[in-house]
Amino acid sequence: MSYCLNPACQNPQNADRTQFCLSCGSKLLLRERYRAIKPLGRGGFGRTFLAIDQDKPSKPRCAIKQFFPLSQGTSSSEKAAELFNREAVRLDELGKHPQIPELLAHFQQERYQYLVQEFIEGENLQQELARTGPFSQSQILSLLKDLLPVLQFVHDRSVIHRDIKPPNIIRRRISQTPIIYTYPTLTGELVLVDFGAAKLVEGLRETGTVIGSPEFVAPEQIRGQAVYASDLYSLGVTCIYLLTQVSPFDLFDINQDVWVWRDFLKVQIDPKLSRILDKMIESSLSRRYKSVAEILQDLQPQQSPPQVPPTPAPIAIPVPQTTPAVQNTVPPTVAGTIIPVPPMQRVVPARAPTWRCVHTLVGHSHAVTSVAFSPDGATLASGSEDKTIEMWKLDAGKRWYTLTGHSDWVTCVAFSPDGATLASGGRDKTIQIWDLNKGKWWYALRGHEDRVYAVAFSRDGQVLASGSRDKTVQLWNLNKGRPMSVLSGHACLLYTS
Repeated sequence: MSYCLNPACQNPQNADRTQFCLSCGSKLLLRERYRAIKPLGRGGFGRTFLAIDQDKPSKPRCAIKQFFPLSQGTSSSEKAAELFNREAVRLDELGKHPQIPELLAHFQQERYQYLVQEFIEGENLQQELARTGPFSQSQILSLLKDLLPVLQFVHDRSVIHRDIKPPNIIRRRISQTPIIYTYPTLTGELVLVDFGAAKLVEGLRETGTVIGSPEFVAPEQIRGQAVYASDLYSLGVTCIYLLTQVSPFDLFDINQDVWVWRDFLKVQIDPKLSRILDKMIESSLSRRYKSVAEILQDLQPQQSPPQVPPTPAPIAIPVPQTTPAVQNTVPPTVAGTIIPVPPMQRVVPARAPTWRCVHTLVGHSHAVTSVAFSPDGATLASGSEDKTIEMWKLDAGKRWYTLTGHSDWVTCVAFSPDGATLASGGRDKTIQIWDLNKGKWWYALRGHEDRVYAVAFSRDGQVLASGSRDKTVQLWNLNKGRPMSVLSGHACLLYTS
């Protein structure tokens, strides 16, 4: 079906491949490529449609946002137009992250502005909550570990989302069919959407317009002074709402000026998680978490600092020589007859060189599963069953810093050719990409259906190959953080030795 985008059209449904609306005569293709199929939603300032991109052979689905204010020329409509344009700018900057919708186009046609973006197949957390009921502790922990790195990516680019709430978090629907070409990858990961309210930090130095959803907005944001911690507050309120399925307005006692969300829990949760959520929703900025990194640190199990032993002096081990040949002087006999044979030589194999450990790096709490040297040989990366990657400075013989992000064992690590990026695979079926210039998580690649056992960069560092127990090799475009193709044919799991 083709759907007419003319707001005044009385009968917008049209047959497939129709070029002009049979009711109002409007052109049905936007920019000669995007065809709306059905409406998805409507607000006071616009409409959203499911569409297909007819310019590509695979005819992928996309989402069309049409800016259409109900009242023209008012201050509110002018503000809405500003937010609509701002969303396009933010998506263009942030949409390279696989958990943020990619901007495909932004243009004006026949008096209306349009924004075309990647369509996220799935349901938002508000819909999921209505379908399944209150979230469990493990679901909230999974949400935080999945979404906090996305928020870190946003904040690292000096952007504050300002409207984090369950409807703006979508869980990709898991594909139930064999994957031949995956775009986008359907894995059940969480995607942060609706950047219309997002704003650069530089533009927030003065008190501005109050933007956000009242139930989830931070106190300072109500005053028009949003900061990074405002997003952490909104995410915390989102968590307690998902845990209780009770409006945040009812989870706060205004007479006592305290949160009472625990009173609404049907099942009590771990005290540590409770304390983390309490600190996320602190009304006072001085007592609230300041950054995503602080929350991620508190979510990790505490580990005592490793004790690195001093480096002993290397000991030269002489290589033993092969023993001289020994002549066998007893000839064999056949049926009593002596048969002359040439002398036989018996060589005693040389003993293999004995290697001595000259230094031990201590830091992991569980078994080490993989190691890799940086191209310049100055750094060692080690992955472990403790779900972490330790970065070691070899000249100092000590741990440099720790990378955390995997939810299960780290099985493989690899440096990019320029040494600026590290890729790691894990039993959690993901590949994590790390920015080593900042020592931080960058983004995740999801698509394998089983454990990832091997990762390797192309020579130019633009493509990553990954091997998995699902018997496939996947190729990834690292510039976009998206899959390129899936290679299948192996009869068993893939791994590197």
